[in-house]
Amino acid sequence: MWNRIVDTVLAEFSDAADVEQITRILTRLVLAAVLGGVLGYEREQQGKAAGVRTHMLVAMGAALFVLVPQQAGMTLPDLSRVIQGVVAGIGFLGAGAIIKNRDEDDVRGLTTAAGVWMTAAIGIACGLGRESTAVLSTLLALIVLGVVPKLIDRGKR
Repeated sequence: MWNRIVDTVLAEFSDAADVEQITRILTRLVLAAVLGGVLGYEREQQGKAAGVRTHMLVAMGAALFVLVPQQAGMTLPDLSRVIQGVVAGIGFLGAGAIIKNRDEDDVRGLTTAAGVWMTAAIGIACGLGRESTAVLSTLLALIVLGVVPKLIDRGKR
């Protein structure tokens, strides 16, 4: 009986059967977490509600949503539907970050929502094994979030 239990538990973990597969999974998920965390740190430093943990979870979740079907042998057309679902779902999360004041024409949270959406895209890139694309996208996002506002402020003077 115990042998059957152990065999069953081992079979449940068979999706990562070798060191290469475990390394691939860890690399993609850890990179997604790190890159999401970098963007989240920048947002947290600006006093925004969606900070390090939120961005890390969004990036890892998006990576996992594409990594698992890819491991299961899902074809690219089918995987594109998974990506569409992730993008739509993140849209709802981003909508929760947007606030419009009734008394004013003031809308807040658009950059946070766009940042969460970008973080999900970076997570998808990690999950698909497009690490260079994910890193370059993160650097460009940091430029947009950190450098562009300073250029705009300088232009207003």
